[in-house]
Amino acid sequence: MIFDFESDFAGSLRCIPMIARQKLDIAGIKLSLRQWSRFSREERGQLADLPCETKAEQGAYRALVLHLIAVRTDEPPRPLVTNGFDDWREADRMPEAVRTQAEADGVAPPTPEQWAMLTPLQRFALIKLARSQHENENFVPAMREFGVL
Repeated sequence: MIFDFESDFAGSLRCIPMIARQKLDIAGIKLSLRQWSRFSREERGQLADLPCETKAEQGAYRALVLHLIAVRTDEPPRPLVTNGFDDWREADRMPEAVRTQAEADGVAPPTPEQWAMLTPLQRFALIKLARSQHENENFVPAMREFGVL
């Protein structure tokens, strides 16, 4: 699943699509774009497509990512501290970062009802985009795509 707002840069899998970023977060691995680019197109597609919901799937996903990092890159794997970063699972509480980013972009943040209607992946994407460390022009397009603007 590649969102429309990311299709120009993630559709080719040159960049890490949100679906893979979510799974990497679940697996607790911080993957650099440099590491991602060392994987084959098929391997990147596999990381976007593989399930990562059950504990067994998460373990298999994590093992695959660690294997790919070991055989394709010259960088060590980096753990991702996920405490406090899984608030995308909470349909009843929008993180302040989303509200702050919406205000910074001059748009209304999602209402509680709109937030609750979003899929977990949509909530993940908005939170990731709102917490991005670099200027992010995709927050408002994502809000439009998700029907909250």
